Amino acid sequence: MKLLVTGGAGYIGSVVAAQLVAAGHEVTVLDDLSTGHADAVPPGARFVEGDLRGEAAAVLAGGVDAVLHFAAKSLVGESVADPALYWSHNLGGTLALLDGMRAAGVATIVFSSTAAVYGEPETVPVGETAPPRPTNPYGASKLAVDTALTEYARLHGFGAVSLRYFNVAGAVRDAGGRWLGERHTVETHLIPNILKIARDHSGPVSIYGDDYPTADGSCVRDYIHVGDLAAAHLLALAACSPAEHKIYNLGSGTGYSNLEVLAACREVTGIDIPAKVTGRRSGDPAVLVASSERIGRDLGWQPEHGLHQLVADAWACGYR
Repeated sequence: MKLLVTGGAGYIGSVVAAQLVAAGHEVTVLDDLSTGHADAVPPGARFVEGDLRGEAAAVLAGGVDAVLHFAAKSLVGESVADPALYWSHNLGGTLALLDGMRAAGVATIVFSSTAAVYGEPETVPVGETAPPRPTNPYGASKLAVDTALTEYARLHGFGAVSLRYFNVAGAVRDAGGRWLGERHTVETHLIPNILKIARDHSGPVSIYGDDYPTADGSCVRDYIHVGDLAAAHLLALAACSPAEHKIYNLGSGTGYSNLEVLAACREVTGIDIPAKVTGRRSGDPAVLVASSERIGRDLGWQPEHGLHQLVADAWACGYR
């Protein structure tokens, strides 16, 4: 298949693009490099530098069978400070992409959505039937795209799949042996921040609260290996059906506490990474874990990598 991967120079997009190339697809990566890296584009993929409102239409007109859409702004704090940027880029840019797809006769899309659409769910594990109640413009803009995809499926016959995932981490090697991992200018994720402290001998790691109603008192979150996540995108691509929008959650189904993550990082690195407990952060739920029963039942997807492998791959990628 001829595939367009938007945001394919970013963390998750580059890993998916590499798996698509390895599977024999003809891949074009479109990325404006605002947060991505040109050297993350896998060998064998064509790279076009540009954005969804500019170059996407021309790429689509050149012949594309399907789109995997990762291009998005994704910092929660930034979305609160500048919501217009998120509505313009995440929703406005995606609508431009969808209109470009219609004009080119391309009607298949896999969308990188997020668990942030659920906000603070009342029950866990979180299933796809949980009411979406985003608590920030980032989650709200992603939910708006999900809504648009439902309408494009109904009105224009699009076959769409949205994958809503929780915390992604880890790294993979591409066909050439290069590591593909996280490289964010502003890093907000727990695992890479802990590993950075281990590498730089800085710190301490902040543990936000130890009095939650969990086994060890710290928050529990769901973590998924980026390689497992990428595999789900390939399954989702094959599962796209005309005039239907499917939604799947991706996660481990159990989750790990902040203190368990810290312990795994200490074990993998062999470093006694310093940590301190601080107060809870406003709005942090005690447990946030996904149910992946639907995608397991429908597509046969199951995560294959546990927490230690996830941390070990991230450490080997660039923090050692």
